[in-house]
Order: sequence, then C-alpha cells, then structure tokens
Amino acid sequence: MKKVKSSILNIVLVLAGISAFAGVTLASVYTLTKDTIKDSQTSKIEEAVRAVLPPYDHVSLKPIELKNGVETTNVYKAYDKNNAMVGAAVESTSNNGYRGTIDIIVGFNTKGVIMNYAVIEQNETPGLGAQMESWFKTNIAHQDIQGKNAGTSNLNVSKDGGEIDGITGATISSRAFLFAVRNAYFAFTSNLDVQDQGTKVKVDSTQQKSSHL
Repeated sequence: MKKVKSSILNIVLVLAGISAFAGVTLASVYTLTKDTIKDSQTSKIEEAVRAVLPPYDHVSLKPIELKNGVETTNVYKAYDKNNAMVGAAVESTSNNGYRGTIDIIVGFNTKGVIMNYAVIEQNETPGLGAQMESWFKTNIAHQDIQGKNAGTSNLNVSKDGGEIDGITGATISSRAFLFAVRNAYFAFTSNLDVQDQGTKVKVDSTQQKSSHL
C-alpha cells in the first residue's frame, strides 16, 4: 500500500513539474515574441496607410482617436507641402464577419472619395469571404468601391438595395466589410474639423516610403 501511495505521489509530482515547466516556457516564448508581433502589426498598418492615401508630403504622427461608440479606431490625416490636408486613412473594424473581426484601412481624399483600401486582418473563408482582399477593388460589374464618394453612394450590397456587388457566396462577409467602409467614412467626416495634436513627419511624396507615419 505504501508503494502504491509513493507511486501516486511521484506521478503527481512529475505532472506538477511538467505543468510548471510548460507554464514557464509559454511565458518565456510570449515575452520573446510579443514585441516582434507588435512591430509586425505596426509595420503592416504603416504600409497600409501609405498604400491607401493620395500623394502626400507628411502625415500626423499621432492618430486621432474616435470615441463615439462606433467600431473605429484611428484616423491618420495626410497633408501636402503647404500643410493643407489632402486626405485621410481610417482604420475601421467590423465584428460581424462570418468568422469574426474584419479590420481594414480606407483612404479618402478631402471630398470623401474612396482612393483605396487595405485589409489588415480577417479570418473569413478562403475562396469566399477572404476574397475581400481584392474583390472590392476589382473593376468588374459593380464590385469596385474605389472612386466612389462615400457620402453620396449607397455602399451596401446589391441584395440589400445597395449599389455594390457582394462576394459571390459570401454575403455576410460582404456586409461586414461594407459596414466597416461606411464606418470609416463616418470617422473621417467626424474628424475633418478636429485639430491635430501630433508631430508631422516628412516622407517621400512620390514613392511614399518611410519607416514612420
């Protein structure tokens, strides 16, 4: 009986040791990788901001945060050499995708015309909803949202009476994506008269390549 109890105790001690080791290992891996993951995400957002904006000279280093109860995070304003605003890149999120969150950045000129967009994060079905990466910038039928004035266009899927052809077989994903676009426009118009508080950073206005916003 004593031998059995001793064996059980040994097993418990071994399992406890394995659990402790696993916990320490996971914590160490997280500590080592969290900064890399954060830097990668920041770099992806910076690249997207440059990609969706019209030609500019500099952008606000500190984005304006919108807190009106909508699912939008940041507005990045862009300016020319005379410090006149030429547009803005808006990060916008929808939590209603087929598989959860869809995070995008939409670029507008000063009149609210959509210049371009980039998908930062999405987990939609490959071959269906995941096509949003390029679907809404493809000049076929009524797919393309580029060049549309978000203030005057009906940016809903055609199934809902809108003027945009949603992704075939992925209406839920399409609705979520277009919600994020409309939400981005709301953030854009809400911040037109808000004074920037951030430092301006010079970039190449032709190539628009820089390691900083």
